[in-house]
Amino acid sequence: MTIANYAKFHQFKEIIQSLPSVSESSIVSEQFLLEKDEKKQLEIYYAPFEYINERAKVVIVGITPGLNQMEQSYQTVFNDKDKDAELILSQVKNNSSFEGPMRKNLVSMLDELGLHQHLGLSSTIELFNKASDLVHTTSVITYPVFHKGKNYGGTTPDMLKTNILKKYVTERLVAELQQLDRPLIIPLGVKVEKAINYLVDQKILDPTLILSGFPHPSGQNGWRKRHFEAAKEKMLEKLRTHFQSDN
Repeated sequence: MTIANYAKFHQFKEIIQSLPSVSESSIVSEQFLLEKDEKKQLEIYYAPFEYINERAKVVIVGITPGLNQMEQSYQTVFNDKDKDAELILSQVKNNSSFEGPMRKNLVSMLDELGLHQHLGLSSTIELFNKASDLVHTTSVITYPVFHKGKNYGGTTPDMLKTNILKKYVTERLVAELQQLDRPLIIPLGVKVEKAINYLVDQKILDPTLILSGFPHPSGQNGWRKRHFEAAKEKMLEKLRTHFQSDN
């Protein structure tokens, strides 16, 4: 990873570390606003999610970091003043990715599919600590997006029909995934899967690398368990074939 990839982090690092404290009011503020679309009522803010684990065997893709993940990421930068950029940013990913109840649900489903066994782990929770070298966590839209002041959920407006959002899919996410060596890609939920399938349709991503059918792990997703059970057998087979060919 080159310094150029961390340009935004270097731009914002000192500002984050000079905050009196990390709170919603201090980070969802004009000084961290990257861009906005007043007509669509969208705002995109900076958060330090630039780290790319080029050795990853698995990529887990969410929609966009929410406010909780944003706060956690800022807190990590705020606390780790003496570490270099790469160490801080890798720690941000470990601490913040799918943080909270979402991570518990994610790990539960991944363990039920036996992903940890294919990776030689006792549980996929290890991907967020001692086995973090095996995973790359990311989002279709790298930075936190707010719609009408609330976490953007991926539906309204449609990310593939909204220029301010679509460019993150077709430019930023593509550039990120192209740095990796054919890992298994796990889109979290139908909205993320739609964006990933768009890249497949554009001949940018190999469809054989995609684990389709995995539900979004949010506790607010009331259909999570039903969707998981419906897609479980196909996902189990995909994992078997992917990791057999990987050996």
